[in-house]
Amino acid sequence: MRLLRLDPIEDARGSFVELFRQEAFPRPFVQANLSRSRPGVLRGMHYHLTQADLWIPVEGRATAGLLDLRHGSPARGRGVGVDLRPGSALYLPPGVAHGYCVTDAFVLLYLVDRAYDGSDEHGFDPRDPGLGVVWPVADPILSERDRTAPGLASALASAELPGWPG
Repeated sequence: MRLLRLDPIEDARGSFVELFRQEAFPRPFVQANLSRSRPGVLRGMHYHLTQADLWIPVEGRATAGLLDLRHGSPARGRGVGVDLRPGSALYLPPGVAHGYCVTDAFVLLYLVDRAYDGSDEHGFDPRDPGLGVVWPVADPILSERDRTAPGLASALASAELPGWPG
């Protein structure tokens, strides 16, 4: 995972900011998506075994919850919350579980390095205390998929992540 600072160049006309440069990432991005969320929405926790994401907040604020599941990673198994707002970008390699909770109306542009087909979608309940992330909304709005997702231990026991015990 990498949190990147996006530094705009400003003048009397407005501003310009470079969102990403391909050579900074290990694989090319092949699809761009735009997500709009109302305050109180919690999306996640999701993870991919082969897909990387680049999240670029466009408007509003959210708290990202991240859990590194990668074998050999020094951060493996530790959950962390990260503030998402315009002016930053968050790179999520395969094997990093991710979700976000919206405090202000939030618009997220995200790029992925694999075209979506549903075969690499995995997840667990974002409210699982084992995640170790405190969400900023007490009673979030969840999708049916996220509301009925398995607990973290169950998801990890069935995960096909290299080296993950279970």
